[in-house]
Amino acid sequence: MLEAAHAVFSERGYHGTAMDAIAEAAQVSKPVLYQHFPGKRELYLALLDSELSALEGRLVTAVSKTEDNRERVNATVRVFFEYVAQDSGAHRLIFASDLGNDADVSARLHTFEEAVGRAIGTIIEAQAGLPASAAELLGHALAGAAQTGAMRWAAAPEVPLETAVELVARLAWRGIGQFPKDIA
Repeated sequence: MLEAAHAVFSERGYHGTAMDAIAEAAQVSKPVLYQHFPGKRELYLALLDSELSALEGRLVTAVSKTEDNRERVNATVRVFFEYVAQDSGAHRLIFASDLGNDADVSARLHTFEEAVGRAIGTIIEAQAGLPASAAELLGHALAGAAQTGAMRWAAAPEVPLETAVELVARLAWRGIGQFPKDIA
């Protein structure tokens, strides 16, 4: 059921999706669907939670698995681009939700953005000798640049994926690379 709901929400958005369409895609009756989820909003929130958790995990893993800051920047950008390049359209649930003004959706997105910015910022702080607040600002900026570049690319993928990743990563690295890795 979740896979079917994911496909329908990703394709049609929250407002364009009816529980009938989800039930049909899942090949279950509407009453069976309502046995598992009280309503469309709760189903959407469950999917959003799952997607945010998975993407956050991928990003934290990407920045944590190397000590090389240039590789960290590349990995961060790559995660965003690969995420939006998936055929599933899952990125629309997070980055292009038509339910963005909903308090619960907004809170979840804010929590995700804070966690990712903080995770990247913590590494920047340790490596660049910046105060925590400045490093976290840079963490948010790096994630934001990667996300914005990836969403623009997804809307008009005229540049090959590998080239797009390299371009955005190079731009980000030229900025973040100006901070020393170790300050004595």
